[in-house]
Amino acid sequence: MIFAPDTEVALRTVVNLINTAENGGEKLMTVKDLDQFLQQEGFTGSREHSAAEVESVRQLRTELRKLWEAPEEDAVQTVNLLLRKANALPQLLKHDDWDWHFHATTPEAPLADRMSTEAAMALADIIRGKAMDRMLVCAASDCDSVLLDLSRNRSKMYCGTVCANRAHVAAYRARQAAEA
Repeated sequence: MIFAPDTEVALRTVVNLINTAENGGEKLMTVKDLDQFLQQEGFTGSREHSAAEVESVRQLRTELRKLWEAPEEDAVQTVNLLLRKANALPQLLKHDDWDWHFHATTPEAPLADRMSTEAAMALADIIRGKAMDRMLVCAASDCDSVLLDLSRNRSKMYCGTVCANRAHVAAYRARQAAEA
């Protein structure tokens, strides 16, 4: 499935945000943690740099995680709610190194509103494209991270190479034990 570049970036940010709380760990504890996350994701705009801002992003993360495995109708309701809460007004903009792309909030809007709007706009494309089956949870038995399969052959099963390698080694060892 092919999406606009800004949609793919927003979807990867959603996955990365959700995965800041997966596998029993919390990676967004402090303002500094949020600063690092936003820098890694290239997320810009105004900031409060407060504990309340961190908490609002963590609440958004919880909403997005629920959406990940939700039925289509529930996902549509959540996406629409996120857009309404942020008073989204889609506009085409060009800034930094980006060509024309959508923004639906101002750079001065609260961080969680901007993040939720970016996520909702990207997830709306997933829903409209009938591609919710590409929103997966890692197939490794000891991992609950989410992933987005954008491969042509829909073959992605693991959140990363660590989980994939661990699962392949375990399968190999199981085959070797069965042969012995």
